[in-house]
Amino acid sequence: MGTVGSNDWFRYPATLTYEDDGITVEFIDFPGAVTCGDTEEEAFRNAKECLALAIIGAEQDGESLPAPTPISKFEQKGNRVLTLVEVYLPPYRKAVREVYVKKNLTIPKWLDDLAKEHNVNYSQILQGALRDYLGISDEQK
Repeated sequence: MGTVGSNDWFRYPATLTYEDDGITVEFIDFPGAVTCGDTEEEAFRNAKECLALAIIGAEQDGESLPAPTPISKFEQKGNRVLTLVEVYLPPYRKAVREVYVKKNLTIPKWLDDLAKEHNVNYSQILQGALRDYLGISDEQK
């Protein structure tokens, strides 16, 4: 179901809608899985990532993956065409493992004002400080 020989390869139909300002890609079997691109190359690259994230999200939520809609059931209209998007999941699964969590923090206003003046990236500073504090090297990430 959606697999192309293993649980690492998947192929699902998607529609490409061509407009003056770019190409919108929508996955028939994953409502809400939508992406776009200025060129076909960018649209297909983004489509692979979008499909991978939709599949990984379903897996993480314990949901069954839908069977791909047969191409024969698709009706082409105007500037909308059907294509198949194939994705190999291992690289995407690896990238998703590094999930970020949001943390709230409180600092004095004067320090926040000074940090803003210097375009401080709070996330980057906090991550570096935590690595230093915990003795974690970049290789251990």
